[in-house]
Amino acid sequence: MSLEAGIVGLPASGKTTLFRTLTGAPASADVGMADIADDRLDQVAAVVAARKVTPATVRVVDVQGSGRELLGNLRQVDALLVVLDGFSGTRVPADDLETLRLELLVADSDHVERRLDRVRKQAKSGEAKLRQEVAELEDILAHLEAGESLETFPRPLPPELEPLTTKPLIPLENGPNGIDLKLEAELAELDAAEAAAFRDGPSALEAVVRSLQEALGLIAFFTAADNETRAWTLRAGQSALDAAGTIHSDIARGFIRCEVVRWNDLVEAGSHAEAARRGLQRLEGKSYVVQDGDVLNVRFNV
Repeated sequence: MSLEAGIVGLPASGKTTLFRTLTGAPASADVGMADIADDRLDQVAAVVAARKVTPATVRVVDVQGSGRELLGNLRQVDALLVVLDGFSGTRVPADDLETLRLELLVADSDHVERRLDRVRKQAKSGEAKLRQEVAELEDILAHLEAGESLETFPRPLPPELEPLTTKPLIPLENGPNGIDLKLEAELAELDAAEAAAFRDGPSALEAVVRSLQEALGLIAFFTAADNETRAWTLRAGQSALDAAGTIHSDIARGFIRCEVVRWNDLVEAGSHAEAARRGLQRLEGKSYVVQDGDVLNVRFNV
């Protein structure tokens, strides 16, 4: 399953405008894909004279609901992009952000407390594993009640908790001190050259997507062929076999070896053949840890 970033914000903060501008999704949608701008991709594509160039993407969710429903939906995403109202003059962005942090802390406390009550009843059977879980949950609850997020809990957390306060949280102020989402939505309607002429510097939206990429711990790798050159995302530390599965499950199933060359080595060499001649391209196995900027060609047989 691909990693997801959830967009949250108070009514009229601009969160849905951000979602639609990032993803180009229709008004009826609440899930979309945001392109990750990467200058390296075009350089790699030029080497192989690619007819099609496809950027990597981040899956983005316009998180719906309120109260308990909203908090439940937040547990399903991997990072939170918080849109703060800096335009209306009726909100204080820093206060709204702190309120959200407190709500997430309280939600985690309630969540752990409910689980603790349930496990305590089960532990009356005397099972050692359940008694150990009770002790662990008591420590976690005490940590939360002291006002500390679970991001700072000193031991590994039970995966079934799905805590909110461990999720990366990226604040984005919609206002003079941040990003003008209304303007960005208007610029998104123009072609790239026209939009660039209106901007003072790089696209703010590109910076937002890069923040999401970093928060999710994603790296980019490339596949380069004349029919299509494409960027893909992978979680840092994942293997060549994981990368093969990202491209297609059949490629992972039939994985034999993986040709690997650094993107800049390929660009400097001017072709795969020349990179191989210079000793810059190598063969790696399933366990090879893919690095950001690797160009991969997976040999497989199904």
